[in-house]
Amino acid sequence: MADLTPNPSFSLTIRFELPNQAGMLAKVTQAIAEVGGSLGQIDLVDRTRAATTRDITVDASSTEHAERIVNAVKSLEDIEILEIYDRTFNLHRGGKISVESTLHIKNQSDLAMAYTPGVGRVSKAIANDPELVHTLTMKGNTVAIVTDGSAVLGLGNLGPEAAMPVMEGKAMLFKEFAGIDAFPICLATQDVDEIVETVKRLAPVFGGVNLEDIAAPRCFEIERRLKKEIDIPVFHDDQHGTAIVTLAALINALKLVKKSLPEICIVINGAGAAGVAIARLLRQAGADRILLCDSKGIVSKEREGLTPEKQEFASPQTGTLADAMKEADVFIGVSAPGVLTPEMVRSMAAEPIVMAMANPIPEIQPELVDGAVAVMATGRSDYVNQINNVLAFPGIFRGALDCRSKELTITMFLEAAGAIASLIPPAKLDREYIVPSVFDERVVTAVSAAVQHAARQAGLARC
Repeated sequence: MADLTPNPSFSLTIRFELPNQAGMLAKVTQAIAEVGGSLGQIDLVDRTRAATTRDITVDASSTEHAERIVNAVKSLEDIEILEIYDRTFNLHRGGKISVESTLHIKNQSDLAMAYTPGVGRVSKAIANDPELVHTLTMKGNTVAIVTDGSAVLGLGNLGPEAAMPVMEGKAMLFKEFAGIDAFPICLATQDVDEIVETVKRLAPVFGGVNLEDIAAPRCFEIERRLKKEIDIPVFHDDQHGTAIVTLAALINALKLVKKSLPEICIVINGAGAAGVAIARLLRQAGADRILLCDSKGIVSKEREGLTPEKQEFASPQTGTLADAMKEADVFIGVSAPGVLTPEMVRSMAAEPIVMAMANPIPEIQPELVDGAVAVMATGRSDYVNQINNVLAFPGIFRGALDCRSKELTITMFLEAAGAIASLIPPAKLDREYIVPSVFDERVVTAVSAAVQHAARQAGLARC
């Protein structure tokens, strides 16, 4: 397996003291470069006639790689390491979000209106007309990010406390990209009934529910039940966010290779929440030939004990992932590191498209198939064509909240995918540019507009 590219998720700052002599700093940077560290900012902290103290920022590819970098600096004569900062952990200290007031209480008059006794008038108005809660409280711009911690990123069942940093990050992205106030709800239960009941009891506070990092197949039932039992939009981002961005990327990738959805063969490796949702959305978009695979190979009708979701895509064909890959046009991976080999890729049809989205290590690293694929995409930010859910969920909820849609539908997801894809004009479309940047300010506006249009067409908008 090729070495991973150094990236900011394994970034550290090393503070060290060295003699104030020409060439000493060069020894440090050379030592770091020799073990593959990616140099960043270098700051002068202090200087005397005898010594200087500096901070140097370095990106590594793993925890082990970071240790090798530190040891390389330690091994240098006359260099003393004073402190080592893990920049990712430092960034998380104290949490990443906070609650802030939307107004300032400057005097008694402000207090009387914002709180007692004036607030009582507003409470009575909402009691008489419950619809006013959307405009007279935070509800109209607030989303609950609900998890049970059972499928945190690609790390597994870590529990609710360990899920908190991820949910905080999600809340931060809602605010930064769409101006939505979101709050982590990390539940100390993995029982379907308890999760559904808890969310139902919390629903009066929120304008929407974003389900996150809940393992399959439990996540499917939780979503189904909540959509029936509460009157605000419910969105499982691991399913639908992934599916929307995958479809958007595939729309543009197919333009490059001059193929269409109905004619191609698509292999999806990973039959959990994301894999099933991708298969469903691609089928709604026009894909006719989809082979769903899991750790046992092709999900076949001959297998016993399939979940209803797997039965939905069970194939008459049997075999391994390698069998499925022969003459396939597209590979979509939402599974595990390193399961796809260069030989499997070379067995695909002409002009193959590979979307290896396992994180942090993809199903196959792009370096191993450079030149063998027409289009390559991953879930990582340090490679081109990142399939990142942040292209979808902020705009999805912005649109749903703004028109107060009762629910989110497949049609909305299809239109959202089309809106994302359309942001890259034909003249700029390239094998290394099939989806817009997550920092493209047009994305949220385009996705929001698509969702609102679909909601109004379906009669689901309430304002």
